Amino acid sequence: KLFFTDYGNAAKVERCDMDGMNRTWIVDSKIEQPTALALDLINKYVYWLDIYLETLEVVDYQGRRRQIITKGRQIRHLCGLAVFENYLYTINSENFSILRINRYNGSDVQALARLDNAKEIRVYQKRTQAAVRSHACEADPYGMPGGCSHVCLLSTSHKARTCRCRTGFILGSDGRSCK
Repeated sequence: KLFFTDYGNAAKVERCDMDGMNRTWIVDSKIEQPTALALDLINKYVYWLDIYLETLEVVDYQGRRRQIITKGRQIRHLCGLAVFENYLYTINSENFSILRINRYNGSDVQALARLDNAKEIRVYQKRTQAAVRSHACEADPYGMPGGCSHVCLLSTSHKARTCRCRTGFILGSDGRSCK
């Protein structure tokens, strides 16, 4: 799945399959300007910052169990969001400090370090990396990903795929080759 935020005409948090199909709104009320987004892949939670409403919130992948983690003026200066173990990590755009926030109750906020300039944060740790399993976009015997001549996108599961073409090409009737 692909998760993303939008704060155009109707602000929302959405998810879709990797090929863009099955687009679903998971948060579409009491939301104004969602910016940073982070996923808890193990427990299947979505965290986001709303800099207009000055909230840090969470829902499950279906948009249920919505909860405000913390609220206040300090939220409007946050950018980037990552989750690891019991904490959320973010950047304060005023002074470029890395903040650690307890993700269960919003307390225990600590500044960990200061950077020269930053807008995004990611946690890389072996336990957060999903195990690679065989999938529909693996190279075929001719080296084509998923048998697609240009681009292979996972679809409804790791076993299904959709072929797409680069700009200027159209997908052939076989659903794999681009012309």
